[in-house]
Amino acid sequence: MFKHILLPTDGSKLSNEAAVAGVRLAKALGARVTGFFAAPPATPIVFKSMLPVGYATPAQHEQMTQKAARACPGAIEKAAKAAGVRCETIWVTSDYPAEAIVGAAKKSRCDLIYMASHGRRGLRKSSLLGSETQKVLSESPIPVLVHR
Repeated sequence: MFKHILLPTDGSKLSNEAAVAGVRLAKALGARVTGFFAAPPATPIVFKSMLPVGYATPAQHEQMTQKAARACPGAIEKAAKAAGVRCETIWVTSDYPAEAIVGAAKKSRCDLIYMASHGRRGLRKSSLLGSETQKVLSESPIPVLVHR
């Protein structure tokens, strides 16, 4: 069935839960996984939960990005190691996470994308940013399994 599963993460609790479930699925199928993180590009304004919280130099932003790029897919790596599932991790810098996820799945020759949905409804779902999961679902030629 599926032999190579892409597990995108944003480091959130729900995303980590989906990654652990994705690793369990990979183990059951005898598949391997690729953990993926799309870091935002450098900006002088630092955001936390979509609110501006300060300013950072390009060097400081690079340090924050590197730290997040190690930590976010690191949870996937740890779960895969504990389950005995082959795992690699990759990250890119991108303004468009959904496009980056689909691109990474294609480049890594994954045959499934397994990702979380934050389950937003109503006004939040239709906000300007929209749901990255929804964007991946609409753009991906590769099957997508959504964890809720």
